[in-house]
Amino acid sequence: MPNLRLADLTAEIEANVRRALLEDVGSGDITAQLIPAERLAKATIITRDDCVISGTAWVDAVFRQLDPRVAVHWQVKDGDRATANQALFHLEGPARSLLTGERSALNFLQLLSGVATKAAQYADVVAGTRAQVVDTRKTLPGLRLAQKYAVTVGGGENQRIGL
Repeated sequence: MPNLRLADLTAEIEANVRRALLEDVGSGDITAQLIPAERLAKATIITRDDCVISGTAWVDAVFRQLDPRVAVHWQVKDGDRATANQALFHLEGPARSLLTGERSALNFLQLLSGVATKAAQYADVVAGTRAQVVDTRKTLPGLRLAQKYAVTVGGGENQRIGL
């Protein structure tokens, strides 16, 4: 099977994010309602550990679906190796939207970067040999394609999608 490409995942990303926001936000974020609607804010997201970045498109989709006025300024891209305390991206926009979206956005980024980072660790070990790192179908329900994409970002290969 050829490796998953980000360009092939657009509909899947949008659906993943829609489900995540529905689960997390539901009918509204009552905590964010405490912030005045006109308040603007900025945020910088950093990593605490060395990692391989994966999931930028999911983060973008979270804020695009919540509020297109939020600007996401990436300092890294999928596949980049980031070092501890490195800025990954900056956010600007309505404070309510930043607060409402941050949990879902970071959940995607942390999960997929974790998968990519682990795949890269194993890919580094077998580099220069004929061995290769291949993924599994044992993934989180609803996130199989996302996790398989993260494996490829980390230098692994996709085995197959289904039985």
